[in-house]
Amino acid sequence: MAQDRRTRILIVDDSAVMRSLLRTVISADPSLEVAGTAADGASALAILESVHPDLVLLDVEMPNMDGLETLKTMRTRAYRMPVVMVSAVTMRGARVTIEALAAGASDYVTKPANQTDRNSALRALAQELLPRIQALTVAAAQVSRQAACFESSRPAQLSPTSPAVVAIGVSTGGPAALDVVLSALPSDFALPVLIVQHMPELFTGMLADRLAQRCRLQVREACEGMPVLPGMVYLARGNWHMEVLAPVRAGAPSALHLHQGPLENHCRPAVDVLFRSIAAVYGSSALCVVLTGMGSDGLASSRVVCARGGTVLAQDQATSVIWGMPGAVVQAGIAQRVLPLSAITPEILRLTLKAAACPQRVREAPVLP
Repeated sequence: MAQDRRTRILIVDDSAVMRSLLRTVISADPSLEVAGTAADGASALAILESVHPDLVLLDVEMPNMDGLETLKTMRTRAYRMPVVMVSAVTMRGARVTIEALAAGASDYVTKPANQTDRNSALRALAQELLPRIQALTVAAAQVSRQAACFESSRPAQLSPTSPAVVAIGVSTGGPAALDVVLSALPSDFALPVLIVQHMPELFTGMLADRLAQRCRLQVREACEGMPVLPGMVYLARGNWHMEVLAPVRAGAPSALHLHQGPLENHCRPAVDVLFRSIAAVYGSSALCVVLTGMGSDGLASSRVVCARGGTVLAQDQATSVIWGMPGAVVQAGIAQRVLPLSAITPEILRLTLKAAACPQRVREAPVLP
């Protein structure tokens, strides 16, 4: 996308009020322009070719053709521009949003709720939406200019200690990325897996349910006091930080602790909270993975993991929806491996001695300046 023109946004929503709010937010930013509007999915599909949007804002719940069906049709027709789902905070809205994110939507925003007036709604929407548009359109331009990956000859600098736990931090693009990583784990995977995905509480429960259907391991949304057991996957609850507490006695498992402490990196749950506790409890046996996401959550705690002898893997730029979180770790020189999404699970298995007898060659991504 050329830098001397404004980013073109297509708004798709059956609510005239919501279309007006979105148009006002976009028009107030001099770097953006409204390419067109549509009141339903079918109308949006009919005008895509003529309006040439750089990004689509797509309502989740619409009559006749909802956001998920519209998204799937777009991807079938090879429209690859970023799509941000616009979701109501309802059970149906959350369920369809999770499915849309797994089906290729780039991100989502929630519709303003409990706002006292239009100006308050506009401020809330702008605060949530504009950074996402900026990050997604910049990311799309960067990925289009780079090669996917290359064969690296860098020597391994990994912990000699076998991992005893896997911790994953992820944000924008997370549901689709987690689908790839977790569905590739075998049913006899012998380590606990703990995940922080930036999402509201209603959405994390839906995501845990979906991952449980896709994964050979048991997947649970975290609860206070849960024992951290081998072969279990724990997803942090939205609006609650998740930590691991050391065993209270020899031979006992670690346990989960959930709390609503201050936001970290503007997030709750925060990757930094989880990774710090993982480093404290597991030391050099910690294996932490930073996947696609906006911002730098996970950077500070990845330093702690490495200082205690643990291992940090990061997703590469080419396969990340946004290379904010993993990019921050890579550019700080912390990641021992920088890998395409499809290579993350094979590397986890290799490090935990669960891979096949013949080692696979791992392709690493370039570390761009």
